Amino acid sequence: MSATGHGADLIVVNGRVLTMDNGNPTAEAIAVKDGAIVAIGSRTEIEGLKGPATEVIDARGGSVLPGFIEAHMHLFSGAAELAHLQLAGVHGFEALQKAIHDYAPTRPDAKMLVGQGVDYTVLGDERVTRHHLDAILPDRAFIMAAPDHHTMWANTKALEMAGILHGRALGPGNEIVMADDGLAEGELREGEAFGPVLDLAGESRVRLGLATGGEPDPMPSAQERAADRDIMRRGLAWCARHGITSIQNMDGNLYQLELLAEIEAEEGLPCRVQVPFHYKNFMTLDMLDKASVMAERYTGEWLSSGMVKVFYDGVLDSWTAVMVEPYADRPDWVGEPLFTPQQFTDLAVAVDKRGLQIAVHSIGDGAVRAVLDGYEAAQKANGKRDSRHRVEHIEVVTEADVPRFAQLGVIASMQPPHPPGAMGFPLEPTVSRIGPARWPLSYAWRTLKNAGAHVVFASDWPVSPIDPILGIQAAVLRKPWAQSDPDQSFTLHEALAAYTVEGAYAEFAEHRKGALKIGYMADLVVLSADIEATAPETLHEIRPATTICGGKITYHA
Repeated sequence: MSATGHGADLIVVNGRVLTMDNGNPTAEAIAVKDGAIVAIGSRTEIEGLKGPATEVIDARGGSVLPGFIEAHMHLFSGAAELAHLQLAGVHGFEALQKAIHDYAPTRPDAKMLVGQGVDYTVLGDERVTRHHLDAILPDRAFIMAAPDHHTMWANTKALEMAGILHGRALGPGNEIVMADDGLAEGELREGEAFGPVLDLAGESRVRLGLATGGEPDPMPSAQERAADRDIMRRGLAWCARHGITSIQNMDGNLYQLELLAEIEAEEGLPCRVQVPFHYKNFMTLDMLDKASVMAERYTGEWLSSGMVKVFYDGVLDSWTAVMVEPYADRPDWVGEPLFTPQQFTDLAVAVDKRGLQIAVHSIGDGAVRAVLDGYEAAQKANGKRDSRHRVEHIEVVTEADVPRFAQLGVIASMQPPHPPGAMGFPLEPTVSRIGPARWPLSYAWRTLKNAGAHVVFASDWPVSPIDPILGIQAAVLRKPWAQSDPDQSFTLHEALAAYTVEGAYAEFAEHRKGALKIGYMADLVVLSADIEATAPETLHEIRPATTICGGKITYHA
């Protein structure tokens, strides 16, 4: 170990090191130099590498893991939402009223007040309308979003200001729900419907990567750009605080990459970030030139692109997910795709030909099938390569499509916090929408893993809380909805692998990260307790004590 010169930059001792490397699964301590892991072993061995300037972290018997890889999230909009009214767990009109009344005075100058995370069943069986919100806040514009960010509810003032009180023509899969009086009811389904309202909040730039995939127009002033960098910094710090060292962002434009590059140049990034090009259904295939430019320009270990993100359908709760068979509670409806199967196939062939990776939001089993068909067509057209295309969410899948993931080398990117009943998500209306016949293959992590698929886990923050430990707990504690349904839960080790090893595989980086091995990036997290010795029911009490990314401490409790 004399190669380390004046000793290691940093050592972590007195830990329960879980390397996620089958060849060398456990250790007591780890040494880091120049951003890489240089030694893993016993406390005595590692303390021998201590030099006069070595930083020593005492893990106090807590687990030391590879840094968590967040394989599906929305960094920019999630960061902005940290300042919004948080409505998760609020139930009943009085509780909603109190939350809004407490929040409104804290934002006296806001043109539009925004709430997040409100349950579809916040008023029980009663559907939320603008009239409920008018009764709470008549004189200020207010909008609130469901946890899945696919439905929002606005009061009359907000609908008027956005010019959609009388409705508006929208593209497929988007809806301004109209009432019998010819006016908007207040419920807005999908981004085209609620975009005009959200834009009034003055945060349109944070949503561009999701809403249009385009660039700000006009380009922001130096002051606005600095404000946007601060929003991004807030999001990155929130990630580091939760033990995350790599982010695979699931919306994107060039502007996000530029902001992150500016932060990297100013003070360095606390997390590694991959930002895709977002291809929307109103685009034409020649616009993929921009995806190729992003991929060529950003190829670093801290900031990269190389992926195209697509939405094929919506979500189950608003009947916008695309199903093979009709919805159990809407027997004449299978949902409306955002692309025709042929349009998607043409896109998949074109993106694959450029050597880029594809990730597609596909929640219904009809969407999953269409996307797998597109990937199969791309293989036939362009030849087989190690493409690692991804299907995002896969909330329902058919038996026929389960083996196709392994056959086509496609990644199943799934979110343990999402199944109804997990992490406090209500069972209804989702389980009735899916119907018992489809329950056995809903959120079917174990079924897909057993069929040979690479299953990668994430939160989809801000749709769910970002905390990977909560996701791991949800994966381990998962219970079937009916006794006859298969058990889809993961073991602790499998869940940890889905947040580390598999996340690295998903971005072609398994030779550099996702495990603790000599020569790998020094991305690790020290936990407040021994995760293997903790009862599954109390996993949520474990906190990241220290996060290290590229050998630098990015968070310390």
